Amino acid sequence: MELEWEGELMMDSQSVQEIVNRQKQMVQSGATKSVAFRLKQLETLKSAIKEREKLVMEALFADLGKSEFEAYATEIGTVYDSISHAMKNLKKWAKPQRVRTPIVHFGSTSYIYSEPYGSTLIIGPFNYPFMLVMDPLIGAISAGNCAVVKPSEYTPHVSAIIAEILADCFDETYIITLEGGKEITSILIHTPFDLIFFTGSIGVGKIVMEAAAGNLVPVILELGGKSPCIVDRETNLDLAAGRIVWGKFLNTGQTCVAPDYVLAHRDIKEALIVKMKEQITAFYGADPKDSPDYGKIVNTRQWDRLNGLLYHTKVVAGGNGDREDLYFAPTIMNGVEWNDKVMEEEIFGPIMPVLEYDDLSLVIDKVNARPKPLALYLFTENKSVENRVLESVSFGGGCVNDTVLHLVSPYLPFGGVGSSGMGSYHGKHSFDSFSHRKSVLKKSTRINLDLIFPPYNERKLKWIKKFMK
Repeated sequence: MELEWEGELMMDSQSVQEIVNRQKQMVQSGATKSVAFRLKQLETLKSAIKEREKLVMEALFADLGKSEFEAYATEIGTVYDSISHAMKNLKKWAKPQRVRTPIVHFGSTSYIYSEPYGSTLIIGPFNYPFMLVMDPLIGAISAGNCAVVKPSEYTPHVSAIIAEILADCFDETYIITLEGGKEITSILIHTPFDLIFFTGSIGVGKIVMEAAAGNLVPVILELGGKSPCIVDRETNLDLAAGRIVWGKFLNTGQTCVAPDYVLAHRDIKEALIVKMKEQITAFYGADPKDSPDYGKIVNTRQWDRLNGLLYHTKVVAGGNGDREDLYFAPTIMNGVEWNDKVMEEEIFGPIMPVLEYDDLSLVIDKVNARPKPLALYLFTENKSVENRVLESVSFGGGCVNDTVLHLVSPYLPFGGVGSSGMGSYHGKHSFDSFSHRKSVLKKSTRINLDLIFPPYNERKLKWIKKFMK
């Protein structure tokens, strides 16, 4: 049953279940499983995006104030790369993989078949509302699934263009966009899909996982957390300052893998802050509000939350804003302590707290005492420091002497660990995440070893011990 409300199409649980049933039937029919079909859908999607590229940019500007360069580099161009990479490699990915067979299975061959889960649900966030819907969708299509796509209601212009693109490309039985707020999201996550892919906050991720558990639906959760950026005293400070400021204030700080806070060695902390302030001016001018390259906070709720994190006596850059225009200045806070409010939760905005350290062991202990972060960044020229941090701290992914850019490699799995998420994607990892890896042992009919069949005796036991030890 479909419900109409003020001209918009609303969905109840029965309507969603009917969509899922039709999608499961489509996958079971084999219609989505041929590589040729999947390649055609990826090509169609890429062409449709190219036709509306300008409209996507306009939507990203309307919702987040993104410049054309940032919109293309971090959203549209990334999607093009993902599609191209998938199309280039899909035949190889989809081919059954032959693996070794133990000698005890003499006369047999072993294979892993990748098969689609079926009907999948993709729930996107507001910070990269186009890319973080399309990228997992590429994985779903590549693996032969159907999909229900739920864009963020906080970016309505982008949500509308996504719905337009997908409706133009695909039959609703195959891929459909369902727009709306918490009500439709609640219905969706309680529906027995075959897989749920969610990108968003830790709090909502817990709700999604709990709902999915009721139907034993597997989940991929791309969440967040407080990602540290450690700056060693043996560091090129000019390079570090530029890369940290870029990674932090990209998309106005609304990036799940942004460096959440800086841990700077006390020998270089003050110099680093000076250089970061200089980089803010170099990037965005004397007043970032006038910069065409600096965006806005997504809504007043998020603006108010960020404003509540400021401790003005510790602000050494920025700290001002305009609530009506959703402008929040690039902000640096110095002298921050671990128990300050700004250190309690992921900032997800343009506030950079700077903490001081002089003992790397204490830094490692402090980071490890907190929930495992989605990302970690380390700036150092000291190889022993690099090895020590990478071997001692658990995190989803990260960079040495850079920030954020590990996210855009199709050869690196992207995902969290612990409370920062579960599962990973990008490139083949997307294909694998949206595929069930089915194990098959093919046994020869020309050879029949009765070693494992009763009745058993000492001779058979002797041979089994030779094979299995």
